Amino acid sequence: MKISLDQEEIFYLSEVQKKVMQDDILSDIFEEDIKRRLEYILTHKYEHCFKKMKDEWEPKLKQRGLKSIPLDNEEFAELVFSQSDYKNRKQRESQ
Repeated sequence: MKISLDQEEIFYLSEVQKKVMQDDILSDIFEEDIKRRLEYILTHKYEHCFKKMKDEWEPKLKQRGLKSIPLDNEEFAELVFSQSDYKNRKQRESQ
């Protein structure tokens, strides 16, 4: 089983590995279960990162006098990204 991201294989489960996992996961739903687990992991990471960003930036935006802060997560993130002093992790660590 190949796990890919943008057509690049990032992980491979051999038939033996799949069978080992199917000792615990029903083989009838194995693929759906794996997809669900991957989605859960990525969604959980996104939610964790978003909460951290919101906790950091919401007070900063209020201090800057913004009267309206978006409730939509993507709009909020775009507002943060548009701030002149916003830096992603790589930019912060390269200082």
